[in-house]
Amino acid sequence: MAAIGAQDIRERIGRFRVLIMGRANAGKTTILQRVCNTTDQPEIYNAKGHKIDAAIVQSSLKRGNHDITNEMVFRSNPVFVFHDSCGFEAGTDKEFESMKNFISERAHATKLEDRIHAIWYCIPMDEHSRTFQRSEEKFFLECDTGNAPVIAVFTKFDALRAVAYGDIKKQLQGVSAEERSKRIAQRVEELFANTGVLEKLRKSENRARYKSYVRLQYMNKQDTNCNTLLESTTLALDNEELRLCLVSTQQSSLELSIKCAVTIVVDRAHQLFGLSYQYKIARWFPHLKLTGRKCLDGF
Repeated sequence: MAAIGAQDIRERIGRFRVLIMGRANAGKTTILQRVCNTTDQPEIYNAKGHKIDAAIVQSSLKRGNHDITNEMVFRSNPVFVFHDSCGFEAGTDKEFESMKNFISERAHATKLEDRIHAIWYCIPMDEHSRTFQRSEEKFFLECDTGNAPVIAVFTKFDALRAVAYGDIKKQLQGVSAEERSKRIAQRVEELFANTGVLEKLRKSENRARYKSYVRLQYMNKQDTNCNTLLESTTLALDNEELRLCLVSTQQSSLELSIKCAVTIVVDRAHQLFGLSYQYKIARWFPHLKLTGRKCLDGF
């Protein structure tokens, strides 16, 4: 049987569908704009595919009404379709149940093109003492995300650097710029570890399918991008067709294509020849992590 190309797969699946979640001011819109390489606002469509006036959507949001089934599409990259969960994080139990039912229905949809293919859960780090609140705990504990991988996106990660500098400011007096940068980076890692957020994401009783996390910083700068998020999402997908579909949305990212191809080859090497052969290949590619089994955590 002839191999199916990325273009053929994209035509079969249609679009890559992402649910983006997180509190207000977590930087969600900026992430979507960076992913689609635009500064424009998205066009919004209802579940029947009818375009909705953005003013009407904003008016509904101000009244506390939000329809998670609405689709956001950017003209610059219409292969992506996004859903926004805004509302449940600070909303009622009814809004949470609505979001939960939507995820369950879309995660287990019969047709691949109707499913949620990935979930990006944004957790802002500008309040690092409050990273994992009740809304995050409830989502990961109760929501069945099926085969849709959940990527934890730590936004505004640069905020930790300012905190770290303030913590060790006196210790930095008289040290070289290189040493200063090293100590601040170490303190940032300590602050991040002290939040305990990774342990909470990995709790065995969680129903949400957490697969990996990424750190995004300085997203307000024009030259920043979301390549790490796209890479992590691609490698977290179990379905090879979906991987090809997502990679095909990033036509200029040769590096992402190479990494995905190598990852698949390494996985197949393990299946065919065992772990030792897999390790011999993987050690030449620093982006891969092997711990006796495939592990994508921490990209």
